[in-house]
Amino acid sequence: MSISVKELAFVFHPVTDIARARKFYEGFLGLKTGVQVEFGPGQWWIEFDVAGQALAISNAMPGTPQSALTLEVGDLDASLKAAKAEGITIAFDIMEFPPCRMFAVKDPDGNQIGLHQKKAK
Repeated sequence: MSISVKELAFVFHPVTDIARARKFYEGFLGLKTGVQVEFGPGQWWIEFDVAGQALAISNAMPGTPQSALTLEVGDLDASLKAAKAEGITIAFDIMEFPPCRMFAVKDPDGNQIGLHQKKAK
């Protein structure tokens, strides 16, 4: 018997410093905050809305930072320029593929985030 998966519920990134993480996700990436739960004093679960999908960060869950997130952007070159101007760590520079281009940045906890742009057809 199999289950029926409808959509992505959320992508999760463990973080160590909520204020620093929020500055990156809300400030640099411009994501809007959705659900916010404080499990205990200073222990947070925060979700950001990304085109109807949730990206969750938390300093209340143990684990090594992992990443499985790639975000579509409107202007890849401008995004790379902005990342460099902000001093954001670049995980890898722009790579070209037949249907798209992408590069990756790292958030303050070392989570890799792909920034992606589909090529015009």
